[in-house]
Amino acid sequence: MAAKLDYHLSFPAVRWNGPSQAMDDDARWDTARRLLHDDTLKPEDRLAGLLLLLYAQWPAAISRLTLDHIEETDGAVRIHLGAVPVELPAPVAELALRQVAVRRSHAVLARTDSAWLFPGGQPGRPISAWAMGERLRKLGIRLAEARSTALFQLATELPAAVLARTLGIDITVAVKWQRAAAGDWAAYAAEVSRRNSS
Repeated sequence: MAAKLDYHLSFPAVRWNGPSQAMDDDARWDTARRLLHDDTLKPEDRLAGLLLLLYAQWPAAISRLTLDHIEETDGAVRIHLGAVPVELPAPVAELALRQVAVRRSHAVLARTDSAWLFPGGQPGRPISAWAMGERLRKLGIRLAEARSTALFQLATELPAAVLARTLGIDITVAVKWQRAAAGDWAAYAAEVSRRNSS
């Protein structure tokens, strides 16, 4: 008898070596605006890119999202990245709902019975973290820099406990990000650089 795997398991990140080098904040917002408004890009790539740029999600976490991670109630669209859902702003919510609709219509048409939000090339499997990362790189997104910048920004705005619960990261990692965000980024980046070189 085959074992059934539970794809709804969550393993928050517990290791943290400090932020990688920062992405220029203007470049980050320019990229986010392009993903929000450029209809020539695939909607699923736009959504995945925004999840990285705005919510600091790694390609591995994005690739494991299912249709159940997106909920629409009382006119609000929320995504479950951690224990507490995050309400998506209207343009991102529209992309998320469009992706859910596309995935559900494929299931109805018996093209796939996959519940993955970003299905892979193999039936019943999500896109691999590597393939998701490649798609994001092709959009011009430098993954580590974009995620560090997003986490740094979020850590300046949210308490560590909220950051951990909403993004699905370990509380100790969230606390370290908040400490890093409380200081000067340039000084902190210099310290990280010294640590990495020694």
